[in-house]
Amino acid sequence: MRKDVMIVIGAGQIGMAIARRVGFDKKVVIGDKNFENAKAIAQIMQSAGFDAVFSQVDLSCRESILSFIKFAENFGEISTLVNAAGVSPSQASIETILKVDLYGTAVLLEEVGKVIKQGGSGVTISSQSGYRMPALGAEKDAMLALTATEDLLDLDMLKPEAIRDTLHAYQMAKRCNVKRVMAEAVKWGERGARINSISPGIIVTPLALDEFNGPRGDFYKNMFAKCPAHRPGTADEVANVAQLLLGPQGAFITGSDILIDGGATASYFYGPLKP
Repeated sequence: MRKDVMIVIGAGQIGMAIARRVGFDKKVVIGDKNFENAKAIAQIMQSAGFDAVFSQVDLSCRESILSFIKFAENFGEISTLVNAAGVSPSQASIETILKVDLYGTAVLLEEVGKVIKQGGSGVTISSQSGYRMPALGAEKDAMLALTATEDLLDLDMLKPEAIRDTLHAYQMAKRCNVKRVMAEAVKWGERGARINSISPGIIVTPLALDEFNGPRGDFYKNMFAKCPAHRPGTADEVANVAQLLLGPQGAFITGSDILIDGGATASYFYGPLKP
């Protein structure tokens, strides 16, 4: 039986939490670069009563994204996108971060936007890191938002000599995510669909644990110790926000980014985390 299809890119804790919250009446198609990760998450969801299948997808490759979308369309119209894939500054090189988190996300939003069902919705997971940089200015923001996807990585601001380190690459990628969501919301709106982003702070996931144990571990531990919430967040708290954005209660929200970081960004600019 054909159903509305939810595609979930990134077989991790956040993607699964969102899928469990809103995927109960849909065909949930899970994709990850690591085939075994996608299979494991699909099996967990199947054992909980969800109609889930899985496939491999490489977010850094347009052909792989297109193949995954085609696979998902075998089950019905795509009504929901959840993009929770990405790599962190402690996990990958500058080149990989820009190719996956920046370019790959831009391609995914573009290609899903061409086929999203009337009335459909999507969320992509960005990061509080995008808020930590100084303003780039209207001209550079527009470049991040509107440059053709295949030309994005040729922008002067994204060339290797312009990127200081992996954290800077990650911040640029997440700033770009938010700007691409704004631009894509206009295109998705032509199909009666919506797209938003969520910028989490420190959320306890395997990726976050890599960060805690990486070279910036003390920085991150200090962040949630001194933020107003005095703790890291959970994947289910991100899913709470995603449920609003993906559902009918969020029908007037599109092209937006929701910062969910326990007040860490507020503390960074106006509190004890201020540099």
